[in-house]
Amino acid sequence: MKRNVQVLLLLFTGVGLLHISLLTDLYLRYVRSGLRPALIASGVLLIVLGAVSAARDGFPFNRPRTDDDHGGHHGGGHDHSQGPRIAWLLYIPALTILFLAPPALGSYTAARDEAKAKAPTAGDSLFSALPRSGIVELSLNDFSSRAVWDTDGTLKGHTVRLTGFVTPGRHGTWYVSRLAISCCAADATVRKVRVHGAAAPPADAWVTVTGTWHPTGKVGTDDASPALDATSVKRVPAPKDPYNDAVATRPGR
Repeated sequence: MKRNVQVLLLLFTGVGLLHISLLTDLYLRYVRSGLRPALIASGVLLIVLGAVSAARDGFPFNRPRTDDDHGGHHGGGHDHSQGPRIAWLLYIPALTILFLAPPALGSYTAARDEAKAKAPTAGDSLFSALPRSGIVELSLNDFSSRAVWDTDGTLKGHTVRLTGFVTPGRHGTWYVSRLAISCCAADATVRKVRVHGAAAPPADAWVTVTGTWHPTGKVGTDDASPALDATSVKRVPAPKDPYNDAVATRPGR
């Protein structure tokens, strides 16, 4: 890979990072929101490095090489100014981020990973009581934990609302799902709730499912699994931050 091509790679990558983190919210498909400043700083640094390299090589920086450019390698008949051709593959992620940002992880990942509800630790308080009336909005994480580990049965008698994307299961089953991340999409963990009593929308469609808890297995053990008897399923737009499973606070709540 020639020197000028290496400089362009730095510039493309830097511009791509700034595009997804400074000008858009696309970075939320790959990392958590708190890493935005780090992405912006990385993009600026790459552009500065590219500009410095271009200035050092002169403008235009694809000028013909002289014997001085080759140094002592000229006599040996080898031009070490070019790297291996496979290095051109580095352009793929740089240009992809800039022109065709990949989507967030979805049903393909959720279907292949096992979902485990978070078990309460010794320091955790008991599950809080839910409102006695109205529809209760819960995160998939909260609902899953209550469905599997809450031996007091705080979900009984309540109508709940869950939001996530559709993950097809076996034999016509399906799940409303979310993926949670600690740092980036590489460490994503799955939250899945099986939906009973409603036809499955298309895979990866974002839906809000309203229904009641469907007990499955013995609560308080690994035999239990989160499930819901659906009374309605509504298609909704994909959220800006697909990995944020927290329930938004609405005015008046």
